[in-house]
Amino acid sequence: MIRRPRGEVVMTSAGDLLVVRPKRFVLPVWAVVLGLVLRWSGRAIWWCLRHPVATGSALLALWLYVEFGLFGLVVPLVLGSAASAVWRWRDESSWWTWLAGPLLGSFRRVFVYRRVWREAMTLCGLAETYDHRPVLPQLLRVRSDQALDVLTVRMVRGQTPEQFQAVSANLAYAFGRRHVRVYSERPGDPPIRTGHAAWLLRLVDRLRYRDRPTVVYLALVRTDALRTVVPPFPVPAVPDFTALPLARREDLRTWSLHLLATHVLVGGATRSGKGSVLWSLVRVLGGGIASGLVRLWVIDPKGGMEFALGRPMFARFACKSFEAMADLLDEAVTVLRERQTRLAGTVRVHTPTEADPLVVVVVDEMAALTAYLQDVELRKRIASSLGLLLSQGAGVGVLVVAALQDPRKEVLPFRDLFPTRIALGLTEASQVDMVLGDGARNRGALADQMPRWAKGVGYVILDGTPDPMRVRFSYVSDDDIRDMARQYPAPADAADILAQVGRETATEPARPPLPRKPSGPLLPESLRNLLDRDSGGGAR
Repeated sequence: MIRRPRGEVVMTSAGDLLVVRPKRFVLPVWAVVLGLVLRWSGRAIWWCLRHPVATGSALLALWLYVEFGLFGLVVPLVLGSAASAVWRWRDESSWWTWLAGPLLGSFRRVFVYRRVWREAMTLCGLAETYDHRPVLPQLLRVRSDQALDVLTVRMVRGQTPEQFQAVSANLAYAFGRRHVRVYSERPGDPPIRTGHAAWLLRLVDRLRYRDRPTVVYLALVRTDALRTVVPPFPVPAVPDFTALPLARREDLRTWSLHLLATHVLVGGATRSGKGSVLWSLVRVLGGGIASGLVRLWVIDPKGGMEFALGRPMFARFACKSFEAMADLLDEAVTVLRERQTRLAGTVRVHTPTEADPLVVVVVDEMAALTAYLQDVELRKRIASSLGLLLSQGAGVGVLVVAALQDPRKEVLPFRDLFPTRIALGLTEASQVDMVLGDGARNRGALADQMPRWAKGVGYVILDGTPDPMRVRFSYVSDDDIRDMARQYPAPADAADILAQVGRETATEPARPPLPRKPSGPLLPESLRNLLDRDSGGGAR
């Protein structure tokens, strides 16, 4: 006897096939409603715990409305707005840091980025699939300031920051922006805390700037603060060689160059603004030049077209004779050797003083010395001196600041010896990595896509920080240069570190033309004989 299986419905056919549907368990309505209420309540409590400021503000507004009605909401709103306006007027930086930035970031996180997050991550190729379900990077926080939105994103397990860097241009346009940079660490350095509560703030900064390998930071340029021309920075009486203000950053802060114990390479096409970089550096060193703390040795292969206006500020200047330029570099090597002998076993890094100043060798159009110079022996001599200065001069206070248009290896074979690099507008995408290092363009340094207005706008790479930073250098006009040369001239004995060569302003010596090897006949011997015979016959 066949027992009837358990089930709701039993269906039989003409054959032996037996179909059994399992019995359905139906929850009562009250249980479904209770489950949904518990689920939503749990999510609401978790949201309130994660957003204590918003929760506290909402509870305070509710209590004011219950106690005082609409008047209880209007008066605190007016007073708060007035206090906010005064705060911004007195200290706009802290106002953005503690009030406007968090509020604007929270608003843009909900109404701008979350709204298109799934679509953007999927179409940019950052969505993964696990167990037949899509897995997206998680948007944790948005921090805003006057010009930037910094998105803190938790990557999908197995992703790396390089995957975000490879699609940085796609991410920028996906969120309706033109520029975005990807940082593997939190952008910026921890602030310096002073005062009675400094210990507490340092603990907070230690938590904020802790190492988070699973997190990546996307800096989107909301308002391009680099479109306006940057005025020259004030000249400090005593320059700080670890923080020389040269440019404006995208977040409207000042970008400062750490010049001590480093060499600087500036790469950019014609009319990209290399002069802005060099003259901005000369300007902030003006106080040290006048006091004798800094010696500028300048080489201008363009005959002085760039640097002749500032001649009184330079301890050494070579602009016409390539032999004088080679002599200048040779004497810089002599200074290097003398300091190595004197400082060995005493210090590791030279400290500039008026008695032992910092020597900065500024070379404009480096390719004219390393690649385009026709005199082979003189070119080898210059390359040998530059190689020694770049490899050994940083520690003894003999620094090189060089600018060039063509960053190829055959033009500048020792470009890897420049720890600090600046890329202005370039003509090819491959040149970005030549100047800034491999992978710089994928990390957001789009120096080959500079618009026509971006004179003096570039990307900087510092030693030990692979992530590029976009800045605009100050514009120093001809009148500013004349004023600088009049106010900050070099001391009369500025060139007495070594004897002056006496040929710095001499004209290029005349060289006899190189002998040419005799060339063979352009026509075969048989054809020449035939032509000679024909011409001889016609003459008769």
